[in-house]
Amino acid sequence: MGIRTFRPYTPSTRHMTVSDFEELSRNENGKRHKPEKSLLRFIHRKKGRNNRGVITSRRRGGGHKRLYRIIDFRRDKRGIPAVVKTIEYDPNRNARISLVQYEDGEKRYILAPRYLEVGSTIVAGPDAPFEIGNAMALERIPLGTVVHNVELYPGRGGQIVRAAGAGAQVVAKEGKYVSLKLPSGEVRMIRSDCYATIGQVGNVDHSNLSLGKAGRSRWLGRRPKVRGSVMNPVDHPHGGGEGRAPIGRSGPVTPWGKPTLGYKTRKRNKASNKLIVRGRRRGGRRDKGGRTAQ
Repeated sequence: MGIRTFRPYTPSTRHMTVSDFEELSRNENGKRHKPEKSLLRFIHRKKGRNNRGVITSRRRGGGHKRLYRIIDFRRDKRGIPAVVKTIEYDPNRNARISLVQYEDGEKRYILAPRYLEVGSTIVAGPDAPFEIGNAMALERIPLGTVVHNVELYPGRGGQIVRAAGAGAQVVAKEGKYVSLKLPSGEVRMIRSDCYATIGQVGNVDHSNLSLGKAGRSRWLGRRPKVRGSVMNPVDHPHGGGEGRAPIGRSGPVTPWGKPTLGYKTRKRNKASNKLIVRGRRRGGRRDKGGRTAQ
């Protein structure tokens, strides 16, 4: 993919960049393919509210209408080849998706890996060849390989490494576990019978895009964010004072008085601590209490 820029005819177009969408499939008329109807679902958007309509997650709401595309994160049609029909845009994620059709006629959406082309054949299973887009157990993937859509529990489907441009590297194998270096820099052990897809997630330039104006955030369903220091004392602990006042506390806090901005919230005795070989923030190994030991 490439990045498209604009001449600064307006303040918003001065810094705005968008994808050129060159990698998306088009029909004979040059227009993008419409999504597969059988794989579309309407999902109620919660807009940051709970079951009583009370706002529990601030700065959500509005945004353009969307239909959810059902994505096959499990890749559970094992041993059946599928042909890549299209590469499409998905409004619900920053990665691209591919429509694949299996030999028995069933169609499914999968995350589109980088370099996957229309017309390619992909397959999932223990005997799958070592090619982009194929899914197999981590124990069969050679060291140094970049993978995505990685399962944390066998059969549950890929849960991590699914964002645009993301990729995890297989760095070690020991017993029933395989160590992966995740995009965050964390090295984590995952069961060797968990499935992963070979390759890096496509749309790698997404992180280089600039929205350019507040309106594009509103299209995405993100409402304005206001700093606590410019609020009144009744609205935020940082608020009040004359002019630009300091926080007035030992450290920054949330509107409800909890420490924030660097305060660790991970449980000290979380079960998965023993699977983390190296933390994402510091280079040490986590002990049983969740602390990073150098």
